[in-house]
Amino acid sequence: MKFAALTVPFFAFFLGSCAAPGSLTVGQSTEADVRARMGTPTDTRNDRGDKLLEYATGPEGFHTRLVRVGADGRVKEVTELLTEEQFAKIIPGQTSRAEVRSLLGRPAFETNYRSGPGLSWRHLRGGVQPGYMIVSFNPNDTVREKIIIYDQPGDSRDD
Repeated sequence: MKFAALTVPFFAFFLGSCAAPGSLTVGQSTEADVRARMGTPTDTRNDRGDKLLEYATGPEGFHTRLVRVGADGRVKEVTELLTEEQFAKIIPGQTSRAEVRSLLGRPAFETNYRSGPGLSWRHLRGGVQPGYMIVSFNPNDTVREKIIIYDQPGDSRDD
């Protein structure tokens, strides 16, 4: 019974600290609103006069959200980066490591494969099936290969 009493407050805190982009209103919410609702970003960068606030939930989280704040300090866009559509924009032999980082956000893992360095992100296909997006790189820092591997039902991660 002690476990149950501790579990509910823990999960309530955990869920409350997760990024909640649905509570932001494009054109009305400010950067201060974003930080109050979503916390400290995992990365901040600039793009054509806009501030980009990245909220990665990795290494084991399945979401990376990017909030674009305009020069007026208001939210212009909230985007989920770990989607198959974003992954499709990565072109082997052309896309650079920096472009991959910009498209998918902070990786969950960095590793060295026999073929060279690689990055991976946790991913949910259709919002339900967990897996990994994996990108490996050539010596010139362009993408060598990209693959998505899905966890099988009964995998220890599903327990």
